[in-house]
Amino acid sequence: MTYAYETIAVEVTGDVHWLTLNRPQALNAITTQMVGELSDYFGRLFHDRGCRIVVMRGAGRAFCAGLDIKAHGGEEPPFGGGFGFQGYLADVYLRMRRCPQPIIALIHGAASGGGFAFALASDIRLAGESAKMNAAFIRLGLSSCDMGVSYFLPRVVGLSVASELMMTGRFIDARRALATGLVSEVVSDDALGSLAQSYIDDMLATSPIGLRMTKEGLGLAVDAPSLEAAMAIENRNQLLCAASEDFAEGLRAFREKRRPVFRGR
Repeated sequence: MTYAYETIAVEVTGDVHWLTLNRPQALNAITTQMVGELSDYFGRLFHDRGCRIVVMRGAGRAFCAGLDIKAHGGEEPPFGGGFGFQGYLADVYLRMRRCPQPIIALIHGAASGGGFAFALASDIRLAGESAKMNAAFIRLGLSSCDMGVSYFLPRVVGLSVASELMMTGRFIDARRALATGLVSEVVSDDALGSLAQSYIDDMLATSPIGLRMTKEGLGLAVDAPSLEAAMAIENRNQLLCAASEDFAEGLRAFREKRRPVFRGR
């Protein structure tokens, strides 16, 4: 599968897609064209058996500085489910969560507003030392409850820290992001790719169905109304995985004290 985009770039390396927000001259700020391309990309991932992991990063000095205010309004407004650009961009985050592949965000420089939301919609966040993130919406006269931030952020850092960040628009740097659990690790900006590769290697050592069912199960368990509801999803997912050839291979490999060779069946 090939991807021909202008504001994003997709490099396919085996089972991994390296997705780069590619407007470095504008700190990868979000335009209507970028939204359309991200929507197309994440929409196509749902049925893509060849991609197992997505690594999302930004070209140049930043991850994503949020909405390109200078460009906004200069293009024909999209329908966006009746909400115009608001709904058009919001749908990208839904598609990120809906796609079965885990998303690893590599954050360096600014991740503001909608860019912060890109990081929050990812499954694992790794930060470079230069990373700084904020809910910039409120500094523009808007509510910080935007693009899923009010959903994601309290679940990641708790209500108190989320309230602080969303009600003030303050930046959170890499050091504090690590302390609050917003990111998993912090390294030098230059080491982000190598750090991501260590996560990729561990994920690729799992079975494809096991990895996908884990992302799905976690997403559902976060909102489960009860332990029983979460366990119902777990039971369903385990039965699906247990029926696979990969599970039989995993058992054989365990007994034979070797690394399993999963084939996605």
